[in-house]
Amino acid sequence: MTAAAEKPTDKAADKAAAKAAALLALHSGPGFVLPNAWDAGSARILEQVGFPAIATTSAGVAWASGVPDGGAMSRDHMLDHVARIVGAVDVPVTADLEAGYGDTAEDVGRTVTLAVEAGAVGANLEDIRDGRLFDVEEAVDRLAAARAAAPRGTFVINARTDTYFAGVDGDVFAQTVGRATRYLEVGADCVFVPGVVEADTIERLAAAIPGPLNIVAGLANTIDARTLFSLGVVRVSLGGSLARAALSMLERAGRELLDTGTLGFLDGAIGYADLQQRFRR
Repeated sequence: MTAAAEKPTDKAADKAAAKAAALLALHSGPGFVLPNAWDAGSARILEQVGFPAIATTSAGVAWASGVPDGGAMSRDHMLDHVARIVGAVDVPVTADLEAGYGDTAEDVGRTVTLAVEAGAVGANLEDIRDGRLFDVEEAVDRLAAARAAAPRGTFVINARTDTYFAGVDGDVFAQTVGRATRYLEVGADCVFVPGVVEADTIERLAAAIPGPLNIVAGLANTIDARTLFSLGVVRVSLGGSLARAALSMLERAGRELLDTGTLGFLDGAIGYADLQQRFRR
């Protein structure tokens, strides 16, 4: 292969490396909000608002596809959405890859490889599937495979533990910290703990977990981002909340049209010409 033929690939690799470094660097700062997009259009708007990185949301992608959240979509379907989102923006994109789309650690590694090929520079990987929390060693093996597929520094792994959602026996706080510690040891860059509602518990988790903590706002808790940062949280994501808000607006507009035929829902709406300009590249 000639040097000229290699150049586009090298340029793409350099661009991906820069995006991965930028996303990872955010985890060393005082805290950042990571909004979750569900399609290319929502990602473009969020980028234009000024967010330095964007995450995808499996819930939002599922709803936009007309199915419920929770494993109803195939890996290929999800990664197609990820690729479209990546192609719509210039900021780093981290993908919600649910539990990794497969029974084995090798399956998880393959999923991460495909996510990298789709242009993602990070991913959420959770330790629960079909309501069953993986045992610690199985979860560790799956994360190790993900890390092997994308070396540290090239891809930001956000390891999600669903201990608070799963209703584990015993001391849920201790088990959460234990899992988080193991996940960080095996290569995760950040730990995501959904389902925590008490501010004092969040603060204790942030102090006890030896790495950056991600908390989702707008799901189980309604604590605002600034307060979460003050508790020690580094990464605040929104999950499906922005998609819920958009779908709720659509429902309200539809009801107004059906019930009264009025157009009040257009008050404050972005104009057609403005949107046309925003979506030009």
